[in-house]
Amino acid sequence: MLKNVNQNHIIASKEKKYVSNSQKIPYYPVAFQKGKGALLYDYENREYIDFLSSASSANIGHGNKEIAKVVKEQMENLAQYTLAYFYAREPVELARKLISVAPGDDNKKVMFSTTGSASIDGAIKLARAYTGRSKIISFCESYHGSTYGALSISAINTNMRKNIGPLLPEVYHFNYPNCIRCRYGKKEKSCKKECLKDIEYAFNYYLPAEEVAAVFIEPIAGDAGLIVPPKRYMKALHELCKKNGILFISDEIQQGVGRTGKWFGIEHFDIEPDLIVLGKSIGGGLPLGIVIGKSDIMDSLDAPGHLFSMTGNSTVCAAALKMIEIFEREDLNTRAYEMGEYIKNRFLELKEKYEIIGDVRGVGMSIAVDLVKNRNTMEKNYEAAAKICYRCIERGLILIFIGQSVLRVQPPIVITKEQVDKALDIVEKSINEYLNGQIGEEVFKITKGW
Repeated sequence: MLKNVNQNHIIASKEKKYVSNSQKIPYYPVAFQKGKGALLYDYENREYIDFLSSASSANIGHGNKEIAKVVKEQMENLAQYTLAYFYAREPVELARKLISVAPGDDNKKVMFSTTGSASIDGAIKLARAYTGRSKIISFCESYHGSTYGALSISAINTNMRKNIGPLLPEVYHFNYPNCIRCRYGKKEKSCKKECLKDIEYAFNYYLPAEEVAAVFIEPIAGDAGLIVPPKRYMKALHELCKKNGILFISDEIQQGVGRTGKWFGIEHFDIEPDLIVLGKSIGGGLPLGIVIGKSDIMDSLDAPGHLFSMTGNSTVCAAALKMIEIFEREDLNTRAYEMGEYIKNRFLELKEKYEIIGDVRGVGMSIAVDLVKNRNTMEKNYEAAAKICYRCIERGLILIFIGQSVLRVQPPIVITKEQVDKALDIVEKSINEYLNGQIGEEVFKITKGW
């Protein structure tokens, strides 16, 4: 067990004094001062294996010297000069590169923001401007961000929505295709896509399809518990959108940039979305949001419909370009898929040993380990998730839970097999300590989680 974490505790206590509570979902009082690859070090110089990638915003890992070098050089030349009025080479090159890796042809354009959340807002503006329609469809337990538009189409935590209304109007939420805990009581063989029929029913009775501008969907529902939808559902939803002139928008903020073993999670479903939204890892460690879309859609919003002084600045775009160069040179998409399969299989081995693991799922290095009280009912086990994650962090593994019961396994793609094996040993030890009643209730004085 780790002791003498005084520096970490001091920083945590100072944060409580000086930083708004609205920005914290606490798991454990540890503060990081540096990192290298898939390793992190706190202010007592203790080493941790990273199974979170800073909420999937550090896909390429930490402390990359190539990225640091180009950022330093760019900062020394010109950190930024607003693109609202003038021009720069780096954002143009980044836009060209992103269009070249996006699904479909190159008849696309890019819109820059400073965060994924702001890019969701931009996509909402584009959808309404292009279609001339006002209504938006999203999904229960979705999380698209914290700006007003992104929050309005999210539906994961009521605390995010309390006392700040009214939110964006004309947003409609439907059930995400969660086959693990089907809200219709169906199994795969008996499923008739009831969740999709809910949308079709709405189109017939109270939500005119011709008034719907867009459907926003995560290719894997991240903070809901890394729910992987059936391909047949996604294809049918896409067809329903095309049939009714509704834009299909893929939120790739968490699942994009190689997380699933492809540049974009939606590629696993053989779908070309109308708009793709990126954030988190796309900036190579710096804040950046992106919308990629078909040119006619992207040009439907007149200036200054979505611009910010610091948006798409030269420094962050230089970092993003170098990150993409490294990604391609080291074939990190392939690495993400292969290492993801290894991690998933290791967890499936643990599932054979421990009844508390109800499901292991995921694509690439976006993996969910679902902890349950009973495998037959799939009742969520919040206590187990909170205590096991707490003990893992104590033992040197950064691991959190989402969806009340799901261990969120999203390491940096550069993680080594040796580091994975060490991390899995920590997980197994922590499971055994939980099952043996060796993790106390004091955990809940600190750990909250989604």
